[in-house]
Amino acid sequence: MLKKVRKAVFPAAGLGTRFLPATKASPKEMLPLVDKPLIQYSVEEAVASGIDSILIITGRDKSAIENHFDISFELEQMLKERGKDEMFKQVRAITDIAKISYTRQKQALGLGHAIYQAKDFVGDEPFAALLADDIVDAEVPALAQMIKIYEEFGCPVVATMQVEGEAISRFGVIDAEEVSPGVFKINDMVEKPAYEDAPSDLAIIGRYIFTPDIFEAIEETKPGSGGEIQITDAMRLLLKKRPFYAVRLDGTRHDAGDKLGFLIATVEYALKRDDLGEDFRNYLRSLDL
Repeated sequence: MLKKVRKAVFPAAGLGTRFLPATKASPKEMLPLVDKPLIQYSVEEAVASGIDSILIITGRDKSAIENHFDISFELEQMLKERGKDEMFKQVRAITDIAKISYTRQKQALGLGHAIYQAKDFVGDEPFAALLADDIVDAEVPALAQMIKIYEEFGCPVVATMQVEGEAISRFGVIDAEEVSPGVFKINDMVEKPAYEDAPSDLAIIGRYIFTPDIFEAIEETKPGSGGEIQITDAMRLLLKKRPFYAVRLDGTRHDAGDKLGFLIATVEYALKRDDLGEDFRNYLRSLDL
């Protein structure tokens, strides 16, 4: 019987160099998209997709993440005393969102190495891995779309999006055949190919569903440049032993780990807000661009 995907892993030990100096002392995952940190969006997506147990892989100077999802007694007490009931409920909801645990990645040695830290947490179950700086705005949560495909085929699933032109060279890219609308059986994966060598326009983004045999593949993966263990290399090893599938997500993906992508996501999410959208839209219209 196929086991349900009920666990999710969030690698959050990276140094966030694309956002320096803001990330010199603050975790990239805690950058606010309007008024909510990036990692909270992804945690909410996971919970909305049926995940009930979460492991966040942290590193040095990442305690703000743990604090965010912990109880803040003084803040909650102050809000209750001042009659700010809605704010209190909002703050408490963050604490109650899911069962969250933490482990440290002592060295930032690549995404594959980070995911490997979840081996004991995962055990013999399938699990999801989400990158917090990939924000997917979708009517049906991105992870829920992927879990549906996992339940159909019983195999690992990666999320993809179409990328046009030279930008494809910044991503892992799949060589695949479409088996149903938006669903692909993967033949191979190429990490950051030159534009002319890219096997398709489908780029892998930061959402994965793995089976526990990914850990054996990571153990067999040789470190690349900088001593990092890349998850794409581990997936290619596992692909020799079992099928992989890909989903072209319905929704809009924002690379919020990139400065321009973060600004675009901020505008898009602010415009969707009932309390901000109209005033913000009027402000944007007033600009002399």
